[in-house]
Amino acid sequence: MQHWHIRDIILVTILAIFMGVIFWAVGPLYAVLTAALAPAGLQPLANELLLGIWVMAGPLAGFIIRIPGSATLGEFLGSAVEMFLGGTWGASTLISGAVQGIGSELGFAAVGYKVYNWLTLTLSALTTTLVTFLWDYFRSGYNAYHLGFLLVLLVVRFASIFVFGGILTRLITNLLTRAHVLPATSKN
Repeated sequence: MQHWHIRDIILVTILAIFMGVIFWAVGPLYAVLTAALAPAGLQPLANELLLGIWVMAGPLAGFIIRIPGSATLGEFLGSAVEMFLGGTWGASTLISGAVQGIGSELGFAAVGYKVYNWLTLTLSALTTTLVTFLWDYFRSGYNAYHLGFLLVLLVVRFASIFVFGGILTRLITNLLTRAHVLPATSKN
């Protein structure tokens, strides 16, 4: 199993700073989308549609750095950057970042940190979806919604996380490999 080196710490920090700025920038979009969906009573969908962006630091760090803990650290540091930039949710962002990072990490742990392919990204999207949905079920009052709406929220959340944490993560990693920023690995 690979161990942490200074270059890994620098890389996860750079990824977290970059993603933290994106997290912070999405805050106003969330407010607008929530307001737009409110007349139809669908404002919780704003969170589900955008959550994939907010959890992207975890799978990106985990897939690029490939060391146990990198997904959790990447997501947590990204949330810290968002908080320090004045993000909407203040210090509670750190708790969300930890929960999201652990969710992402579980997908990499499920394959023993040995396989880095579509299966791993899909597992990471699934575990992130389940962990964060369970968190929101209690924290955000999702337990008040009826089963049909909960299922819609769950499916939309998974789709968002898979698009950003799976597909976009893979595309970014492929581009960085082709640009010789990352070492070439076996095609998975």
